Amino acid sequence: MKEFVLSEAKTETAVLVGLMTHNQNEAKTIEYLDELEFLADTAGVTTVNRFTQKLAEPHSVTYVGKGKLEEIKQYIQQEEENDRPVGMVIFDDELSAKQIRNIEKELQVKILDRTSLILDIFAMRAQTASAKTQVELAQYRYLLPRLQRLWTHLERQGGGSGAGGGKGSVGLRGPGETQLEMDRRIILQRISLLKERLAEIDKQKNTQRKNRGRMIRVALVGYTNVGKSTLMNLLSKSDVFAENKLFATLDTTVRKVVIENLPFLIADTVGFIRKLPTDLIDSFKSTLDEVREADLLLHIVDISHPDFEEQIKVVDKTLKELESSDKPTIIVFNKIDNYRWVTKDPDDLTPSTPENVTLDELKSTWMAKLNDKCIFISAREKQNIEELKDVLYKTVRKLHVQKYPYNDFLYPTD
Repeated sequence: MKEFVLSEAKTETAVLVGLMTHNQNEAKTIEYLDELEFLADTAGVTTVNRFTQKLAEPHSVTYVGKGKLEEIKQYIQQEEENDRPVGMVIFDDELSAKQIRNIEKELQVKILDRTSLILDIFAMRAQTASAKTQVELAQYRYLLPRLQRLWTHLERQGGGSGAGGGKGSVGLRGPGETQLEMDRRIILQRISLLKERLAEIDKQKNTQRKNRGRMIRVALVGYTNVGKSTLMNLLSKSDVFAENKLFATLDTTVRKVVIENLPFLIADTVGFIRKLPTDLIDSFKSTLDEVREADLLLHIVDISHPDFEEQIKVVDKTLKELESSDKPTIIVFNKIDNYRWVTKDPDDLTPSTPENVTLDELKSTWMAKLNDKCIFISAREKQNIEELKDVLYKTVRKLHVQKYPYNDFLYPTD
């Protein structure tokens, strides 16, 4: 079974489609489409247009209404006539097999949804055997309920009156259906094999964790592309891959860090995202176990992102799904060098201009009161790193004495 990755279509163009519903207003839809465009860019696809529609809920047959689908179709045809072919249409929600089949039939281009796009990026990013196995499992889980649409081109091969839709079509078993069943069995067998492989990976990782000695474990968590890997490199003096792309890190990297005389372990984990496919969370269990088994979480937040409050909620929701929301947590607001706010007199009618914010000003904002421990830093510019190290040292030392009380003479809390 061929994997559905975008690595073969680096120069393709795409249009994006999103809905405004009673649960998602226009501003939120624009934010989601901005992120979808960033996802497309990460996959090597250029966005050329966007389409949105107000609906109470997604249309069960075509996601958008027939009129909007016709508008998208006309745009694609017009671009084709102008020698600017659109390679694909990407929808901001997960589509059913029926929706994909109907939309493809109407638009005659490749159709992706948010989930398949994320899976494509994961497939491109996976480097180790562990990550590749986890991604492949998630891909097959996504593909299984959508197999039927792959065989619609065989429907005409039934033969006789059945192929023409006559009475003989009832109960007809054509080669498409036979192949569909065969592929379903193959995929189910493959899923079973991949689960066995991941079980072995889990055993190996558990052994590795047991062999790490009696040290406190700290996990970096946060939305994708908030600077976790950059901070990891700074604290551990390592060289973890960091890039301004979504999901630059798939494999968990664990490094030993020593602050003053206190050693502990720090793990960089895969970033979270809105509408993260459930199959990915399930498939990446062995990677996310680093979060579950951590003694302390560093929740990294990109304070310069216009929607960082929503990102915090997404991470908190995902941590709750991982049963890790009750762990001791330090919120680290990163990228303060890029943070701006607008301040001007109410009577001033001139255009607003963004201004830099000082560290002291940030510490007096509502953000500083989100958690018992909130730190403001710039990992890239190495701003306020010493305060982070000091808070991290005191917190880890306290946790170490609680977990390993017989070592309290080494790391007294007072």
